[in-house]
Amino acid sequence: MNSRRDFLQKLTAATIVLPSLPACASGSSKGPSMKSYDGPVLRVAIMGLGSYGTRVAEAMQSCRKAKLVGVISGTPSKIKAWQAKYNIPEKNCYNYENFDSIKDNPDIDAVYVITPNALHHDQVIRVAKAGKHAISEKPMAVNAKEAQEMIDACKNANVKLLVGYRMHFEPHTLEIIRMRKAGDFGKIMFFQGLSGFVIGDPKQWRLNKQLSGGGAMMDIGIYSINGSRYMTGEEPVWVTAEETKTDPEKFKEGVDETIQFQLGFSSGAVASCLSTYKMNFLDRFFLNGEKGFAELNPATGYGPIEGRTNKGELKQPIVTHQTVQMDEMSDIILKGKQPIVPVDGQEALKDLKIIDAIYLAVKTGKKVDLAV
Repeated sequence: MNSRRDFLQKLTAATIVLPSLPACASGSSKGPSMKSYDGPVLRVAIMGLGSYGTRVAEAMQSCRKAKLVGVISGTPSKIKAWQAKYNIPEKNCYNYENFDSIKDNPDIDAVYVITPNALHHDQVIRVAKAGKHAISEKPMAVNAKEAQEMIDACKNANVKLLVGYRMHFEPHTLEIIRMRKAGDFGKIMFFQGLSGFVIGDPKQWRLNKQLSGGGAMMDIGIYSINGSRYMTGEEPVWVTAEETKTDPEKFKEGVDETIQFQLGFSSGAVASCLSTYKMNFLDRFFLNGEKGFAELNPATGYGPIEGRTNKGELKQPIVTHQTVQMDEMSDIILKGKQPIVPVDGQEALKDLKIIDAIYLAVKTGKKVDLAV
């Protein structure tokens, strides 16, 4: 098992994909369940044609409001393969050296950056300077300082900056958020987030600090960080954390293996979370309130997400996350739609401020105050 994406894919391999939200479907866009759509379409180039870029490309074939029209890659053979598979014209194909010239291509509206974490900063800034909207895979950057620079660059270029928070559009997740807002759980007291799997190939980029910016926290732990915020509806005000490292050869300096961290919120609610590259079968969120509870298990896999509350099992639609995400992002970029849970650069900046604080808490052994 080489990566989080392998883990999530295997965890959810038995998924049966059904037609989903009104904005999209997981089947053919020509199927009888689809409503006609004649509005604006977001024309997207994908940068980084690896496993997740491929997953996004496949999911986009079912989008109504977003279309894959271009590619950016350092591997010519991948570009040729994608051209043939997705009918991408030669003029919409770029490499990492020449993609700044995308500014002269009126047929591309946005670039989805799906490259190693440490590359996002420079690549997103280049996309912004080329006058194109930027979508960055998460984590948006390797620290809060870089994230702010990306936000500033996109603001200065008058383009939007969004981040691939696919769970922000997932129906079970949104139902729990709706119930929490409606007061069904009463005052929120506690959140638990468990995010982990056993990582494989020690030579992969996720275990290279220069490319990943860290270890499990950057890759899988960020789900629990982000989940603690949208599940409780609050921003944390303090963090404590402790790292455990059993294999310093595989997890070298600056690459975390396992971190337990706690978050405190101004309401008095607390969160207890685990981020790890050393344990399998960890993909669970639990929310506890004075009147009830909610659980997602799996909580962040590619599907099916399963959930229950004190009122019973959740039976929301099963969707292809990336299809929903890209159609919704089209509406955000082209129509100014406001999502229930933000997916913009400011949202990502908050997560990175928390990650910075977690690493500082690990280093110092002290509680770190937060202002996100």
